[in-house]
Amino acid sequence: MTLTQEFQELQVILFKPQGSIDLQGGMVLGEQMAEVVPQTHQLWVIDLAAVDFMDSSGLVPLVKGLKAARQSGCRLVLCNVQARVKLILELTQLDSVFEIFDSYEEILTLVKDNRLALVG
Repeated sequence: MTLTQEFQELQVILFKPQGSIDLQGGMVLGEQMAEVVPQTHQLWVIDLAAVDFMDSSGLVPLVKGLKAARQSGCRLVLCNVQARVKLILELTQLDSVFEIFDSYEEILTLVKDNRLALVG
């Protein structure tokens, strides 16, 4: 599922994958992300609250999305990362590459207070 919210000149794009992000789930997420053209006024948020499993093939759309976002001057962040998924990010050291927030609400608060800059 993809949702969009507008805040002044900033557009927040929310991706909410569910279940497992493995080869099949990763392809679905990758397709959803490919439908949105990253632009400089966008903040992409991937809310992983409903993701209970991720394997290495599930990391591919996250990394591709981050690369596309950075190349376009867009910003991509993760939130609500469950313990099993966080372990995969830590083992691959991607937890130091991605910006990870505790909740979507935290991100929205930072956006509304202008404390989350677009340039990552």
